[in-house]
Amino acid sequence: MDHIIIENLEVFGNHGVYAEEKKLGQKFLVSARLYLDLRTAGQCDDLESTVHYGKVSALIYDHMRQHSYQLIEAAAENIAKDILLKFNMVKKVELKIQKPWAPIGLPLEAVAVCIERGWHSVYLGMGSNMGDREDYLNSAIAAIDKRDDTFIGSISEYVESKPYKGMDQEDYLNGVCHIKTLMTPEELLLFLNETENEMGRERTTHWGARTLDLDILLYDDLVMDTEQLTIPHPELHKRDFVLVPICEIAPRLRHPVFNKTMSDLLLELKDRYVIE
Repeated sequence: MDHIIIENLEVFGNHGVYAEEKKLGQKFLVSARLYLDLRTAGQCDDLESTVHYGKVSALIYDHMRQHSYQLIEAAAENIAKDILLKFNMVKKVELKIQKPWAPIGLPLEAVAVCIERGWHSVYLGMGSNMGDREDYLNSAIAAIDKRDDTFIGSISEYVESKPYKGMDQEDYLNGVCHIKTLMTPEELLLFLNETENEMGRERTTHWGARTLDLDILLYDDLVMDTEQLTIPHPELHKRDFVLVPICEIAPRLRHPVFNKTMSDLLLELKDRYVIE
C-alpha cells in the first residue's frame, strides 16, 4: 500500500517512570508511516487528495509536548489513535518512538517502541426475541455509535426469523451492521458482551431467549479459532437470518474460508432447503 514517511521527528518531552524524567524532560525521536491511497494525489497534484505530513508532524509534536506518560508504549498508542481519528484518509499507521537518553546505565544508542494500528472492517450480527426487540437492536447500534474508535457503516433492514434449532420461543428480529473499528477482535468481543449485559441479557440456557445477541460475523479477512472467539462465525453460512440481511448491504462480500460471496452462500442455503 502507498505510504507517507515521517522520519525521526525530534521532540523534547516529559515522559518516563522516574520523577527526574517527568521533571527535567528528555529528547524523543518519533517516526511514522502512514498508509493511504496516493494515486489520486499523484495524478491531480492536489494537496486535498492526500494527508498533509506537516499537520501530522505538528499533531505528533504537540501531543508529545502536552502530555506526560510513564511509558512510551502509552504515548505511541494514543498518538496512533489521534492520527487515525483526525486524518480519515489514513487506513493504517506504523509508529516508532525512540528514547535516546533512556536512564538504564548502559551504553546504547536508543530504546524504542514500534506499533501498528489501523481500521478494521467488521460485520456484526444482531438479534432479539424478548421485549421491544427493535428498541434493543437500535440501542445496540447507538451504543456502538457512541464510541470514538468505531464508526457505523451500513445497517440492514431488520428481518423476522423463527427460533434457531426449533426452540420453543418467540420469533426473533435480526439484522446485520457493518462497522469500522480500531478495536482488536478480543476488545470488540468484550465490548459486545458488556453491551448485551447492559441490555439485560442472561446466559442461562444455550440457544435460550435473549434481549440482545451480538455476534462478530466477519473481521477483515481474519480467520481465527480460540476458546473465546471463532472468526468467521462458524454458523454464518447456515443461517438465512444472517445471510439475508448481510446480502442486503454486502452481497459480494467474500467468505475468507469458503471463498464464496454472501450471495453464493445464501443461494446454496436455499438450495439445501429445497432438497431437504
